[in-house]
Amino acid sequence: MILLTFNIANIEAGTKNGAQITSDERLKITEENTKAILRILDIHDTKASFFVEISLTEKLQNLIKAISSKGHEIAFYNQGSNLEEIENAKKNIQELLEKQIRGIRQKDIKISQERLKLLEFNYVSNIDNANILFPFKRLKRDTEITEEDGLSIVPESISPYSQLPYNDFVFQILPMKYYQNMVLETLQNEEFVLIYLNTWQFTDFKKYRFDIPFYRSLFSGKKMEDKLDALLTFLNEKDMATSRMKDYIF
Repeated sequence: MILLTFNIANIEAGTKNGAQITSDERLKITEENTKAILRILDIHDTKASFFVEISLTEKLQNLIKAISSKGHEIAFYNQGSNLEEIENAKKNIQELLEKQIRGIRQKDIKISQERLKLLEFNYVSNIDNANILFPFKRLKRDTEITEEDGLSIVPESISPYSQLPYNDFVFQILPMKYYQNMVLETLQNEEFVLIYLNTWQFTDFKKYRFDIPFYRSLFSGKKMEDKLDALLTFLNEKDMATSRMKDYIF
């Protein structure tokens, strides 16, 4: 099973040569990138899970409704919000969609699982292997979804052969043929592959002069769209099933 997920968050990087990109412009870029992803998913009739950064939930309500109306899952991405902010966002989006928000993803700042359970989340999908230094350390591989504090804990996927994690950078930088083989080999040993990408990777960095590392601008923008299209074409040709996170877990 392929669990395809996307983190919706604004680009936080500064700009080059004194260029000005306002908060509203950053938000518009995020919306445009997400819509590009949705178009590709539509073409391949593929459903995914979108983890929306909590501070953006109020500003992106129309986009969130559009994502949900297409059959995709809405979950939360916590980059530093407190319990009250998470609780309010959850209440507001559940009222907006008339659906329960089941999942949450965290990276650097993590709310305890006990508190997340009190907010009535059902699963946690944390990011631990996003650091660019991952090739220089032995990654811990957990291959099964476990239950802790009443929550389902979904581990990151890591190739058992190459030891590469299925993170956003690996997808962006690896040749697609190599990535496809990595997926095939992993599924020979694992029940699922969890893939996560960031919407900001679909930004045209020639048009928007963000000050990001060179290696992060490689194969971004339209090339990311082409790679996503190629991956979904491959999955369909191989009759490999995809699922929203909440459906697979429950």
